[in-house]
Amino acid sequence: MSTTETLTSHLLSLSTPRPYSAATTHSFLTAAGSGTLPPALLSLYLAQDRIFVAHAGIAFLGRLLAAVPSSSLDAPDSEAEQRSQRIVALLSRALQNAVREVGFFDEFARNWDLELKGWRERKATRDYTAELLRASIQAQGRIEDGLVFLWAMERLYLDAWTYVGSLTASSTGEESTAPAVAALVSNWTNPEFLRFVNDLTELVNSLGLEPGTSAWARAEATWMRVVELEEAFWPIGGEELSLLGA
Repeated sequence: MSTTETLTSHLLSLSTPRPYSAATTHSFLTAAGSGTLPPALLSLYLAQDRIFVAHAGIAFLGRLLAAVPSSSLDAPDSEAEQRSQRIVALLSRALQNAVREVGFFDEFARNWDLELKGWRERKATRDYTAELLRASIQAQGRIEDGLVFLWAMERLYLDAWTYVGSLTASSTGEESTAPAVAALVSNWTNPEFLRFVNDLTELVNSLGLEPGTSAWARAEATWMRVVELEEAFWPIGGEELSLLGA
């Protein structure tokens, strides 16, 4: 690794057990960008993402906020206090984004006549929520682990939906999901979200994790695991036929 390479650029350059492209150019995303994604499969994805954010993501962020190092002995202008407040500010933004996103899913489903109710939870969703719980427990006393996990999730989502937006819809008829997908692309590639991901990137790179340390090794393991989880999170065509109905 170069002495000038940041942690996040290092993670992005890693050869992972599952390729990064498997999570960011998945067949679900390709279908979404080409306008050939069936409405039912889009509904299944939205239902799973809502479960993930509302019932795991918000709790994860709340636990991270509680894990931010803080001491009344630190002077207001001390490096430790400034760092803690920076982390709190960014996690607060993330929590606000998550709360807004739950409402966005509900409104989006109504606007595009998509069904969020009645879907069984996918194994991939259960696996991801379980990993979030484990990561939030691990972050107690090691906030850097949770922040790397958060950055990995958000960076992958930015790149995945940027890929979707780069494609040209080949199907634009009345049954096409292309207009709905365009709204999703806007939600996860707009300037505000890009700024958030960039700020999170800067924060993670400022944590002072050094190559060869256990914290660095944990960051690499976290990145590899999130790539694996994100790939599995995207539904595969045909699942919408078997997962509707309890």
